[in-house]
Amino acid sequence: MYTTHIKDKHIALYPSSEKDAPLIVLHVFEENESIYEAIKEKTSQPFSLLVIAHLDWDADMSPWIAPPLFKGDHGCSGKANLYLETLLNEIMPWALSHLENKPTYKALAGYSLAGLFSIYALYHTDIFSRIASASGSFWFPNFLEYVKDHELKVEPDYIYFSLGDKEARTRHALLKTVEEHTSSLVSYYKEKGIKTDFEMNPGNHIQDAMNRMAKAIASLLEETLS
Repeated sequence: MYTTHIKDKHIALYPSSEKDAPLIVLHVFEENESIYEAIKEKTSQPFSLLVIAHLDWDADMSPWIAPPLFKGDHGCSGKANLYLETLLNEIMPWALSHLENKPTYKALAGYSLAGLFSIYALYHTDIFSRIASASGSFWFPNFLEYVKDHELKVEPDYIYFSLGDKEARTRHALLKTVEEHTSSLVSYYKEKGIKTDFEMNPGNHIQDAMNRMAKAIASLLEETLS
């Protein structure tokens, strides 16, 4: 494992020596080395994993300003574009320089707002060919409209979505839209001819988050695009 710090982000790279290994880029809310082992338990496919933590979550993972959801919440400041520059120009080059072999493909994965960011990134860079969004925050104001009004920088080979079956069971006007909006995105990308899967998991937004994320990444690795 290699580690470094770039602009206050903690970066950990778990490299594979296999020639046919892809690189999975995963944004996490909190640093946790267990995610690597959790993925390995779910798939025998080779992979390198780049884990990025210590993010300014509501800034780095949000595409534009959004108001607070609850009393005491500070809302989102919409600095995803700025962070994406750091990811593409500093973090990714560092990771690639520490891999023995060129990845067969690069995938972007994340949970919650990082799941939203993973889809948003498709409209700003063409380097990721597979996406995993677990419990993505697709309640985010105007995100569905943004997706349908903008062109992808690249049509990915595969997108995996998942959601908890209780996430939409809330009185909050924004949060209750998450299931409807996720389903709309799944249909939208399928209509564009992109291989897209959706899985409903038991529980609310925070239940079994690591296992859901590991399962999402395993799905990326297992997909043969047949």
